[in-house]
Amino acid sequence: MASGTVLLAACTSAAPSSLESLPGQSVSPAPSVAGGGVPATWSGVTDPKKIPLGDDRVSTTPQTGHVYSCQTSFRPGGARHDGPWMDTTNKTWDSTSKVQVQGEHNWPDAEYGETVQGDFRIITSKDLPTHQSTGTFPIQQSDPAYQYDTNPNAIASKNVNLTLPITPSLAANAGCLSMGAIGILKNGVYLYNALDDAGRDAAAHETQDLCDGHPDGAEDYHYHDIPSCLLSAATEKGSTLVGYALDGFGIYVERDDKGNLPTNADLDSCHGRTSKVMWNGKETTTYHYSATLEFPYTVGCYRGTPVDAPAHDRTGGKRRGDGQGQGQRKGPGQRPARSTGQGQE
Repeated sequence: MASGTVLLAACTSAAPSSLESLPGQSVSPAPSVAGGGVPATWSGVTDPKKIPLGDDRVSTTPQTGHVYSCQTSFRPGGARHDGPWMDTTNKTWDSTSKVQVQGEHNWPDAEYGETVQGDFRIITSKDLPTHQSTGTFPIQQSDPAYQYDTNPNAIASKNVNLTLPITPSLAANAGCLSMGAIGILKNGVYLYNALDDAGRDAAAHETQDLCDGHPDGAEDYHYHDIPSCLLSAATEKGSTLVGYALDGFGIYVERDDKGNLPTNADLDSCHGRTSKVMWNGKETTTYHYSATLEFPYTVGCYRGTPVDAPAHDRTGGKRRGDGQGQGQRKGPGQRPARSTGQGQE
């Protein structure tokens, strides 16, 4: 499909040869470990056409396959109508048939800088994708996505400055996830938790653009899972670092010998595990989070101690009260299947 061609073309940049980079240098994604700690076969395979819906998977304690949320009450928000990709009877959704927001906009002022200063990793960005395009936001009434989600928010450049521990340690107890940013990916864009403003599965209900992003009421562009562009750019086998949670631990795309991502059964209650990965420029056995096609997709709770979340000023945008940055469903063309690896869907 044409949309798939655009997606791959936007995401095939070479990975850097070292961890450190000068401020403003694009890094997307990081070096990978071809074999290492990834098993030959994960415990199962998630069907991208029948992804279990995460609407009822908000918890007040760490629990596998759930978001351990600091917020315990939610209000109406997000997409207005369920799209035909939703199977509410069987509580699944089809990522291969979901519409995407139209448009392809590049951001010349996008940047991502990552340096190491003593015991800390300093990350700077503009919260704009360095290697990918975004859709047209606010969603236009002529966009087929508009009938499901009328996201009125624009995308604005931000000054992101995060100081994370370069060698994070496990906390005595897992921590809950706030709304808004819970991490940042190596294309310079914020990562949010898997919930929309109503406490539902954001990836399933809300509409996003060709690379699975959208803006919120503060005009912060963000993702609720690992975007298809970074999945496409990651190694076909082994582990690839694609971002960092606010506790400093890495977020990885990990594919087995068949190119499949892990399932929730392969991960702990915070959506992570301990294995050999490329970390701080060398192969290291350490804890990390792992991307899945299943809810909660990236991070279920903090296994370390997070730094303060970036300010989330909802009054800065056009949609007030949109705490998670409601995105809208895809547009005219259906989105390409989210590949779990080499030819796998």
